[in-house]
Amino acid sequence: MTKHHATVFAPSLERTGHALYSHASRWLLAGSVLALTACTSTPLPEWTPRSTAPVSTSTPAPTATAPDAPVISVAPIASNTHVQALPYSASVAALFPDPAERYSTPGLSDSRLQFTTNSELAELLRELSAASLNGNVRLGLLSSGNAQSGSPIHALVATKGTSISPQALEDSGRPTVMIVAAQQGTDAAATEATLAIAKELGDGGLLAPLLDKINIILVPRANPDGFANGTATTADGTDLTQDHLALQTPEARFLAKLARDYHPSVMLDAGEFAAIEPTRQRFNAVRANDMGLQYAVTPNGHEFITKAAREWVHQPALHALEQAGLRVDWAFEAADENADNGYAMASINPTTLSNASSLKNMASMVTDSRGSDLRRIHVQRRVHGHVQAMNAVLQSAASHADNLKAVDTFVMRDIASQACRGKLTVQAQPTIGQRDITVVDMDTAQLRQQPVVWSDSLQLSQSRARSHACGYWLSADAIPAVERLGMLGVNVQRVAELSSLDAEAYQASEANDAVALQRNSFEAPPGSYYVSMNQPLAYLAAAALEPDTPYSFYSAGVLKDLSKVARVVALPQIVFDED
Repeated sequence: MTKHHATVFAPSLERTGHALYSHASRWLLAGSVLALTACTSTPLPEWTPRSTAPVSTSTPAPTATAPDAPVISVAPIASNTHVQALPYSASVAALFPDPAERYSTPGLSDSRLQFTTNSELAELLRELSAASLNGNVRLGLLSSGNAQSGSPIHALVATKGTSISPQALEDSGRPTVMIVAAQQGTDAAATEATLAIAKELGDGGLLAPLLDKINIILVPRANPDGFANGTATTADGTDLTQDHLALQTPEARFLAKLARDYHPSVMLDAGEFAAIEPTRQRFNAVRANDMGLQYAVTPNGHEFITKAAREWVHQPALHALEQAGLRVDWAFEAADENADNGYAMASINPTTLSNASSLKNMASMVTDSRGSDLRRIHVQRRVHGHVQAMNAVLQSAASHADNLKAVDTFVMRDIASQACRGKLTVQAQPTIGQRDITVVDMDTAQLRQQPVVWSDSLQLSQSRARSHACGYWLSADAIPAVERLGMLGVNVQRVAELSSLDAEAYQASEANDAVALQRNSFEAPPGSYYVSMNQPLAYLAAAALEPDTPYSFYSAGVLKDLSKVARVVALPQIVFDED
């Protein structure tokens, strides 16, 4: 039950100015936290109770447990026979043989010189969608997003039913799995694998039975401009993989709104890592692992979401890849251009798709194949790794469909109940240590263990913490921040009447760029905004609005001035405009 004056969790619209909230009504916030915590209960597996400390585990080589469902293989087809000069000896190449399975996409056809083009990708998805119109499975094509050049970004929605609308998928009662491939234009194998998966989702496809338990959304190429230009970045040079909080690019905004509208329970970020440099220059060796996996770990991520990602996403994928005879490690890359500072696991910052999704309460993971710098070399093996990982995640999600829904319901309420209570981690750091990575010696073509400096993203140290705010106030002209929060799915409400707030203002120090807090009370004018922490995406809102991190809205320039934001430290009495 929810009292009549409790705040509503619907995301704000994306219009500007006063059009954001048009009709005044009387919504009172005080007491909503108590109403929520007193009236909700969701049974869960016997998991460890909630802790406010950052997630902390160790990073030995990943180990797997058996999946709950058998792995399905994609049907074999003819091999790609195009020959490309090897960047290393034939003996090294022999360590990466093609799999028995062969995958068929436009870009994997015999004698191809390039991967599936943007136009070929769109045509294939249109064909799959059209073929499903009269079947039991609906494959719907969404092309509502555009890259910076205007090229469309396509998403395929697979569901049992006649409609692919967000409401229809919500009404189905089935959790949704979203797979986003190729945020970098050089992540070709991830795109081809996603297309191979898409071809098996229609009626009669090997993966179609999964749609009795889950819905699936595929984004085969998130960065069409990067692919067309042969670059990892978007057209303006932005690293899309790090733009999922500030949402500076249209590509990131499309993905954010897609996730906001369809609310997936599982998010998979499929890409590729460099096989050769700087490992060759640094150690006269190349990367040995076929795949890198890492479930999301980020400050303030809910422990149940992290556990779901580890046990229901990471472990099944790891097991499937090992069963397929592939070498698997954590997802990691050189910490700098020359690996002078060693190697680092995937970022803990909420700027990545996986980590931002974790703060949206999705069980999330990065899956990278070996080969962003290999062009077509070992492409069938790279695609095979992605297909095996994607398939395992889909199978596991179907097996745990009821658990995913239960965890989602519980976590939404649990996070909202933490407003005004306890501590918030503002920023954390990975632990720096030593670890051996497996490489292939260029001279001997033998696997060897190479000691390196290692940035451990599973071992976090808290570098800055504050009391958990009740909410955040934003000035009336902080429209860019309000719009970005709305795209992320955060509930933002507009103040209708002059309201007293007990708050802490942020004050910058010119000496060391630090931010100090100044306690004061002030009157929030009509037209300004309030972001309650009594909502499921509270920690995502905090990541954006606490200003003294490298990734905050203030640091990214979305908020131009510290005077435009304040943290509210006592439950306010506010009358809001009705959306």
